[in-house]
Amino acid sequence: MTAVATRPEAPTPPTPQRRGRRGRQDWSAYLLFVPAMIPILAFSVYPLVQGILLGFTDSQSGLNAVTSFTGIDNYVRLLDYGLFWQSFGIGLIWAFSVTIIQFVASLCLALLLNANLWGQGIARTIALIPWAMPPVIIAIMWRFMLHPTYGAINGGLGALGLPDDTNWLGTAQWALPAVIVVGVWAGMPQTTITLLAGLQGIDDQLHEAAQIDGASVWQRFWNITIPGLRPVIVAITTLDFINNFNSFALVYVLTAGAYGTMLPMLFAYNEAFRYGNFGLASAMGNVIVVVIAVFLFVYLRAQAKARTA
Repeated sequence: MTAVATRPEAPTPPTPQRRGRRGRQDWSAYLLFVPAMIPILAFSVYPLVQGILLGFTDSQSGLNAVTSFTGIDNYVRLLDYGLFWQSFGIGLIWAFSVTIIQFVASLCLALLLNANLWGQGIARTIALIPWAMPPVIIAIMWRFMLHPTYGAINGGLGALGLPDDTNWLGTAQWALPAVIVVGVWAGMPQTTITLLAGLQGIDDQLHEAAQIDGASVWQRFWNITIPGLRPVIVAITTLDFINNFNSFALVYVLTAGAYGTMLPMLFAYNEAFRYGNFGLASAMGNVIVVVIAVFLFVYLRAQAKARTA
């Protein structure tokens, strides 16, 4: 007896009632995003849009000041604003110096904290202390330490028989290097903990196998540790560069931008709240965002090419 093939029945199309119920469920799912989106739109998106638009106006301080649309006049003015571009150069020196030194120092500290040494937990806790301190408190603490008369830095140098009268934050020769050191110290905990987490994610068996094959410590570091940390390195250096270039409170409290430490954010702040040129200051902020975005695009693209090579 032969079996008769039967044609599978076509699926029953959803009735209008089912479609309507599904549509209501979809809308109810979207409504769940509303409580989260309201503060984002109110406190992030709206101020961002307002700041961008303000850069195309002549907005100034004053109760009776009239604001009008000026197009790209602020940006044309910035092309010949030498002091702004000088602050931009200082900002790049600051951001690159702090990011690079911070990364190298944090990597060394992370390797040390990742080793099986006595007091490892205490050392990790101490390494996190600067992270728990606000930038203003860090700056005030370092101002006392770097004071030319009663600061701990000059006191220690004097105890070693070295010159102890250096005005670290009051001369163009030492102000920027001193501020860079403070910036490195303040940002090391976040970078160290991130790199430490990356180190703990590398399989120890890779190092053991390489050691059995006769690879030296340096060879294992370059061929296993660094490639294993590459995604973490790209992420943390990108975030550090953004944070360092946009730094404000730390440098403001230390030097207020004097003696060759005028960063772009400080310059825009002074333009807005000291001279009252809100439109021009907003244009400066827009230029800063665009330049940072271009630098990060080039950096991330180069890292992506190196990873796929």
